[in-house]
Amino acid sequence: MAELYIIGQLQSGKLVNSQNGLFCKWSIQAGSNWKRVSGPKEGQTQVDTPKYTDTAQWAHPIDLHFVTKGLQGWPKLILEVYRQDEFGRSDLSGYGVCHIPATPGTHIIEVPTWRPAGSVREEVVRHFVGGSSELSEPDLIVNPTERYRLRTVPSGTVSVELSVILRNFDKFGVET
Repeated sequence: MAELYIIGQLQSGKLVNSQNGLFCKWSIQAGSNWKRVSGPKEGQTQVDTPKYTDTAQWAHPIDLHFVTKGLQGWPKLILEVYRQDEFGRSDLSGYGVCHIPATPGTHIIEVPTWRPAGSVREEVVRHFVGGSSELSEPDLIVNPTERYRLRTVPSGTVSVELSVILRNFDKFGVET
């Protein structure tokens, strides 16, 4: 079978107007043609509270190996960024998604993040008390047709470095 190796890291996260600690939960979603051979399907970074910049440094490793019979359902990286206040409470700061690059080599990807926009009252409460709106259906993160119907607010970026290795794609007739 054709093989895909993904080796890299979640480098950092930068939020709009935040001085709080940040951490990121991540997961990989792939279609039914794909089988994960090794590596975790999901993970979470540590909390970093930057003191002198607005960028949290994570350097969280990602190491995955997939096999496939076809390109349909190419893997996607799904991100959920959370901010943590001085009392240890965590609030959703943003969602992000990106396709794993389909070309071999090392890629640095800036993934834009967004969060659902609340009403004026909810936004004021979020600013002073904390808490935020979250999606009740996580599939909306990766479904662009449905996502465009949401009212959202940009919330920052996550920097991801991925090295992609393709093996036996030509041997099994899978063209990238």
